[in-house]
Amino acid sequence: MPPSLDQDVSDDETSLQTRTGLVLRLRNAKATDETELAAFFDDVSPEDLRFRFLSAVQHVGHDQLVAMLSADDQRTQTVLALDESGALVGVATLAADTAGQTAEVAVSVRRDRKAQGIGWSLLRYVAQVARTRGILRLQSIESRDNHAAIEVERELGFSARAYP
Repeated sequence: MPPSLDQDVSDDETSLQTRTGLVLRLRNAKATDETELAAFFDDVSPEDLRFRFLSAVQHVGHDQLVAMLSADDQRTQTVLALDESGALVGVATLAADTAGQTAEVAVSVRRDRKAQGIGWSLLRYVAQVARTRGILRLQSIESRDNHAAIEVERELGFSARAYP
């Protein structure tokens, strides 16, 4: 069953139910979320950090966090996914080019919350946001070794091809 979106939660939040039945609260990240976001990335596996940042990142630093949190809603947006207890379990970032026609998406899920449909649902949600904004091309740059992410992206209609 596809995730369902409930746009009536509030102006700042959206409720989303994953394919596995998990209910998430989605909201845009704010500058005050830096400490929570840093703790979240400390709970992402080293391999997933490497896949997310396409380099051997041991710890997500202040500058990287600020870049995610100083998003303007026109070009860059970071969405936080919180579970029923309010714990941050997933993060998705959408970054569009200056023309607003092409955007890149990156999704991360906390290591102990994988295989619950969080990444799939976040990617689908961000794809809907991109479509609503009129973005014509959505891409995700993945390591060839990130087979799980590539499969999820294919399920959602992305096509995989080599990127120089």
